[in-house]
Amino acid sequence: MNTMAPTRPITLHQLTPSPAGPTGPCAPQKPLRPTVLQKRRVTLAAEPASVGVARGQVKATIQAWEIPVDESIAVLLTSELVTNAIRHEQGDTITVVITCAYGQLHVDVHDTSCTLPVPMDGPPDAETGRGLVLVASLCSSWGYYRTQTGKAVYFTLAFQDGLAEEAGSSGE
Repeated sequence: MNTMAPTRPITLHQLTPSPAGPTGPCAPQKPLRPTVLQKRRVTLAAEPASVGVARGQVKATIQAWEIPVDESIAVLLTSELVTNAIRHEQGDTITVVITCAYGQLHVDVHDTSCTLPVPMDGPPDAETGRGLVLVASLCSSWGYYRTQTGKAVYFTLAFQDGLAEEAGSSGE
């Protein structure tokens, strides 16, 4: 396939006919789902304090981009993946990549460890080892892939159509 990517994102309004002039019958409305790929990359020190920073970055991104997902779940899952990355990191930094596209929020956490994650369904009173089971139970999908410098573990959350309307009406 020999197709070229556009040099800048194309938004939905560029593909649809415009209303009849600036005083047209239809006022422009904000689409519920973002129509362009959005991405934020954050490099953090491989230390426990970075877990809170990563949570804050994901929360701020969800709010700034107005992504209709459950913010508390996204923050919890980010905590799990960042904590694991810091625990297994062999270098000084980890990277969190937050992407919004195709009706979902996608969070990747990169580290330099080559050890692949294994979910462990341990006893209910275990203090460690069950984070990936929690991730798998709360997200739309999760997984991992090798990178040139180690691996990345990710989760996705599908957009929740009613969530944007609920957030808008809760302030009344």
